[in-house]
Amino acid sequence: MTRSTPRTVLHRAAGSLAAAGLLAAASLAGAAAPAQAADTPVFTLGGPAETALHPYPESGEPKSSTVGISLNNPSEDEENGGFGGYFTLTFDLSGVAGVADVKFEGEGNPDCEVTGTKAVCEDWGIWPGLQGAADLLVTAADGSANGDTGTITVTGEAEGATFTPFTTRLTVGGPDLVMERLPFKTELTPGEKQQAPITFANRGTRDADGVLLTLRYSRGLDIPQRYSNCEYTVDDPGQPDFGSTTALCSVEGAFEAGATYTLATPLTLEATERAYYDTFLYRIQEDSAAQRTAQRAGASFERGTGGVLKAVPAKKGPAARSADLDPYDNQQDVDFRTKNTADFVAYGDDVAGAEGSFVKADIGFRNEGPAWIGHIRSGEDVATVDFTVPQGASVTSKPERCRAVTADGKYREDQTSPAPRYVCNTSMTVRDGSGLDLPFELRVDKAMVGASGAVTVRNTWLQNPKLPFDPKPGNNTAYLVLNGEGDGSDSGGATEGGDGGSGEPSTPPTSSPDPEESESGTSGSTTSGGSSAGTAGGSGEGGGLASTGSIALIASGTAAAALAAGLVLFTAARRRAARHS
Repeated sequence: MTRSTPRTVLHRAAGSLAAAGLLAAASLAGAAAPAQAADTPVFTLGGPAETALHPYPESGEPKSSTVGISLNNPSEDEENGGFGGYFTLTFDLSGVAGVADVKFEGEGNPDCEVTGTKAVCEDWGIWPGLQGAADLLVTAADGSANGDTGTITVTGEAEGATFTPFTTRLTVGGPDLVMERLPFKTELTPGEKQQAPITFANRGTRDADGVLLTLRYSRGLDIPQRYSNCEYTVDDPGQPDFGSTTALCSVEGAFEAGATYTLATPLTLEATERAYYDTFLYRIQEDSAAQRTAQRAGASFERGTGGVLKAVPAKKGPAARSADLDPYDNQQDVDFRTKNTADFVAYGDDVAGAEGSFVKADIGFRNEGPAWIGHIRSGEDVATVDFTVPQGASVTSKPERCRAVTADGKYREDQTSPAPRYVCNTSMTVRDGSGLDLPFELRVDKAMVGASGAVTVRNTWLQNPKLPFDPKPGNNTAYLVLNGEGDGSDSGGATEGGDGGSGEPSTPPTSSPDPEESESGTSGSTTSGGSSAGTAGGSGEGGGLASTGSIALIASGTAAAALAAGLVLFTAARRRAARHS
């Protein structure tokens, strides 16, 4: 077998069982290593605590399962924390003799030599973080019986490093819990409710001693029941997640092999007033303390105070038997689309400063609801704040998520010197009641009365700026006014019911970029990435300001009225529906 290269080792992580298995490996990695010198790296071996094997068939080839062995390098130094040397992994297979047959096959495995009940694998390079070390192809041994069990112990060795050992268990047969898919109505209206009679079967070879039902539903959905044998947690609102609620329900009982079960009382799933794009996940597993700990993932849960959630036989007689002990059919999920809206309201600022001074401005937008907006499947950004710098000023400091563009919103290579315009993407979620706050620092290069720059919240596609969920485009634009006079009303978004906002941005966000340019008027990735803050400087050469800012005529009420009459609200075609699929 050809020796693995460092590149092979990096790719191996993607093929080791599944992401969930690798994540669980960190907490199931075995006993702590003995104390070592401070400069001696300690690597942790891990993998699944237990794997069920398909019983050996009466005819035909036995079905195989994969046991992914992981290796964790705890260093957080991605550039210099790697171990650049050869290492060996030794697998003691004596504990599964007569129970299971083990092979080291598949792309990405290290060089392995099996001699009797011992396998020695050699590889090179251990990079920071969790990675796949080897994939074991395991089958029940000929002559093994249902319930036979044994263990495999993995140890590691390398010059200048220490490995914590790991032991995994193989058992012939076991429960195979299969979650049935429910026929939900997926096009909803706020307040609409429907029943969720969760139903599952045990198609394995032995009973399950209690089951763990996991329910996870995003911010726009709710299950009002709070059962006493369930514990609940909600995503931290400070994290860019979906505001999801997770319920872990331990249901007692012996769930017989071959039988099908349903909840004694169906759950009620409701689309709340803030629903828009939402998802509901429901999963069934055999209950255990280790399983509950893994599902909690360190989060804080609170126990419900209602009745007890129970499961009862759904059908008389056994369900169809299956020899497929498959951990990947335990879960179902469904997406919902609720007919709802979200009002994104831009806000600007009024700042003042003498020529040569520096001023700070806070701009952004708020989601006034009622819906939250989350791109659950695609993960793409929800919206963009498009900011045109007022004439006579230059940006000296900006949020990391903001990117400089040209005056007409196109890609700009220079990300260090001041630019005439900036685009700032949100994350993939914008919750109701939240938004995006963007602190900028500007230098007053030339004192002008009432110079203003538009602050527009729009679609991430520059050529299609309309927010498809927002019924009030009039308040999508506000203004940053520099050295204004009067009450500063030009800096705010349009009032409710307005159809024109505070006026047309001095550089409307409707200019179409080159066809090869991406959303937000920038090239390359559209995720919220940061660049270094712009350096202080005037509006001269090397990325200085073009004459794009508007000069507000606010010397008198008549002049202000004349300006307002000449301003026009931008509109554009609706974003392609496929981008929200």
